[in-house]
Amino acid sequence: MRLKRLLKNLEGIDVKGSKEIEITGLSSNSKTVAPGNLFIAKKGLSSDGSEFIQEAIDAGASAILTDMYNPFLKKDVVQLITKSVKPLESKIADLFFEEPSKELFAVGVTGTSGKTTTSYMIRHMLQKLLGPVGLIGTVEWIIGRQHLPSTMTTPDVITNHKLLREMLEQGCRAAVMEVSSHALTQGRVDHIDFDIAVFTNLSQDHLDYHKDMQEYAEAKALVFSSLKTPSKWAVVNADSPWSSIMIQNTRGSIFRYGIENSADLSASKIELSEAGMKFTVIYKGESLPFFSRVIGRFNVYNFLAAMSVGLLKGYPLKKVIASLSSFTEVPGRLQQVINPKGLHIFVDYSHKPDALENVLMTLSELKKGNLICLFGCGGDRDRGKRPLMGSIAERLSDVVVITSDNPRSEDPLSIIQEILQGIKEPSSILIEPDRRLAIEKAIGRMKPEDILLIAGKGHETYQVTAQGKIDFDDRLIAQGYCN
Repeated sequence: MRLKRLLKNLEGIDVKGSKEIEITGLSSNSKTVAPGNLFIAKKGLSSDGSEFIQEAIDAGASAILTDMYNPFLKKDVVQLITKSVKPLESKIADLFFEEPSKELFAVGVTGTSGKTTTSYMIRHMLQKLLGPVGLIGTVEWIIGRQHLPSTMTTPDVITNHKLLREMLEQGCRAAVMEVSSHALTQGRVDHIDFDIAVFTNLSQDHLDYHKDMQEYAEAKALVFSSLKTPSKWAVVNADSPWSSIMIQNTRGSIFRYGIENSADLSASKIELSEAGMKFTVIYKGESLPFFSRVIGRFNVYNFLAAMSVGLLKGYPLKKVIASLSSFTEVPGRLQQVINPKGLHIFVDYSHKPDALENVLMTLSELKKGNLICLFGCGGDRDRGKRPLMGSIAERLSDVVVITSDNPRSEDPLSIIQEILQGIKEPSSILIEPDRRLAIEKAIGRMKPEDILLIAGKGHETYQVTAQGKIDFDDRLIAQGYCN
């Protein structure tokens, strides 16, 4: 794209150099700059961005967006000068990739727990009803037939707009995106034109980043305040006390789903078993039965959230239910480890108090023997949730094994000691900081009727320690020990 065309709809930029140059791409990281790129020199936590400009030029950047003119740069490098760089990044990304979200049916999903599962459910449903659907989330990015491993729940703003454009080029008609609170406060989804934003729930997490739950909730609510017209929809959980904060500043229309409280879409006559779930779906006076092999009461909420999207897209309830009945599972979300011994082993990403409680309550309803819970807590993250998770594990499990999660720079034993602060009977707890050994010990003590939950890492294929990142997959380790 010619620079002149990119600048056509941008204001507040003083151009030093030719507008006729061709821009081959965008980058705000000097280490990823390619020849012909526009480098966006935005300020970071510990820098003003300017020190990376020369590195970007050396890598081939043909233009620089910055807040200060530098007369000593190469003369053929165009300098775009603006008062504040960061607010322009998302607008430039949207324009460079030709406003892809306006051509897609875009759905954003936010909440503490359930984002990934709900996103996969929505994608599965829309694939059946609408055609090819892309996905950006915690586990992977799906662009057409391409599946790429994800690096974070919500990527940077340039990557997001780029992925949406690639989805269109691969024939996608819709996109589903997990939207984290970090992404919202950092502007990573700015200028993405969501047709529907979905709220799952809110519980304690990320209080190392947000000062308290109120601030955390207000961060989540930003995606709903981005809905500017009644043609856009805010879909919220009627049973969450935080829903009122989510929708207080939205100009979109509001749709509620739930089980306990009055809602536009609700579930009744819920039956849960190891074979799956049955419930009646109620919408506008119509009641229809639904069955799924997915287990867990919390997944009733996830299904209702997904159904809400299908209904708001204009599909009849019968079609929406039929499209979701074939949904099976999400990698690392209450995923059963199939093994030759026939042991009941589940791996789940539950690394937050509310998520761990939901999964343990689900499995406790199914157990015929002991419920064994193996978990740890991540290092360099919200320390306040550690004793809470210890208390939940002790209350809802028959056997608790505390180990390492991703300790990062922290001492694993120090993290374990903080988890133990929430436990009434520490002497009854099995402690093994080596996660591989902990999994082996937990499986080794299982009886055929027992259930083992390996919680915290889910789909992850690595472990982050003070020594660096190592290959580590709970599912493969558990499976290997059973062979």
